[in-house]
Amino acid sequence: MKKRHTEHRTISEVLKDFVTENRLEDGLDKIDARDAWAKLMGNGVNNYTTNVILKNDTLYVSLSSAVLRQELSYGKDKMIKMLNESLGKELIKHIVLR
Repeated sequence: MKKRHTEHRTISEVLKDFVTENRLEDGLDKIDARDAWAKLMGNGVNNYTTNVILKNDTLYVSLSSAVLRQELSYGKDKMIKMLNESLGKELIKHIVLR
């Protein structure tokens, strides 16, 4: 049986403990990376984005436009920096455009 915490704690502290104890960080990071991509890239890119997957430290982005894929490939370093800033941690080290 788990020990009861008698001190007052904020909801954010309780949720962080819950996520850590149940090892949910990886799943939440995947969702956060997908949401950050959608937010930062805007409607123009999102219309051609078919899938966004985070595996380890690599973000795999599937695009339906070869022209857009080529254009985005020139700015990978900038995209990585922007995404990591949005996520608040160094989660993404590589981007693979498919």
